[in-house]
Amino acid sequence: MTADLPGLEPTVPVGAPGEALPARRGRRLGRRRLYLRRFLRNRGAVAGLVILALLVLFALVGGVFTTYSYSDVDFTSLAEEPSPEHIFGTNSAGNDAYAQAVHGLQRSLVIAITVSLLTTVISAVVGCTAAYFGGRVEQVVLGIVHFLLVVPSFLVLALVSQRAGGDWRALIVVLTAFGWMYNARVVWSLATSLREREYVLAARFMGVGPFRIVFRHLIPNIGSLLIITFTIGVVATVQGETALSFIGFGVQPPDVSLGTMLSDGATTVTSAPWLFYAPAALVTLLTVSMALIGDGLRDALDPTSRSGGRA
Repeated sequence: MTADLPGLEPTVPVGAPGEALPARRGRRLGRRRLYLRRFLRNRGAVAGLVILALLVLFALVGGVFTTYSYSDVDFTSLAEEPSPEHIFGTNSAGNDAYAQAVHGLQRSLVIAITVSLLTTVISAVVGCTAAYFGGRVEQVVLGIVHFLLVVPSFLVLALVSQRAGGDWRALIVVLTAFGWMYNARVVWSLATSLREREYVLAARFMGVGPFRIVFRHLIPNIGSLLIITFTIGVVATVQGETALSFIGFGVQPPDVSLGTMLSDGATTVTSAPWLFYAPAALVTLLTVSMALIGDGLRDALDPTSRSGGRA
């Protein structure tokens, strides 16, 4: 037995029965939680996410607030101002502008997200494959990319989409076909620095196949770049689709997109301004929200950025 010394408290072994273990300090956050915390600390990014969520909600359930569809015609209300019956008014043909805005936002979102997703996947596969193989394969791929980059893609897009009759599915195909080259060039430049990393060399020496290395080691390690590329691609696709539809080479009637609504509203901006301001506001909110989200993701995924605060 030992006597307690004066001025000293008796000690209890760590983990003794009936005693709680001391809380661990400095608990390390997981990578996903760290990225999420940095993203949520960016007020602009959170505001962009809220705006995008409201736009998606409007596109999905906005149609329940009107009894009209985008193709219905009200011959008793031609070019009518906004009213309780027609929330955004009507155009000169008697179509409900609110119903057209809901459908147009749906169509623009489908086109933008699909094209951005496809171009991101294609650019990742092409860029990483060219970087990994190098040599003749790299020269051929980069030659094709550089050639397509100097082709007047906007004119080709306009001609092909016009011959397709304004079908939105054909528009997705042509926008994807001419939208992946620049991103593939960026992915290639980054992947060239990864192909000599230790984990890539170890996988190669262990006999792992080249395409397995590309999909299991190279592409996942540029995931942050691909996420940012996807968000920025949505903005670029919305602007491209709007521009094509505005000049008459994109989505064609009877279908509707935000670009076709802007085109129709621009001709009557002085006599019926509500036909222009509603789609213009939706396009602006959509592009601004995606731009804010893209900036937030870039800052959250960049370890050298200070805008997300300290985690």
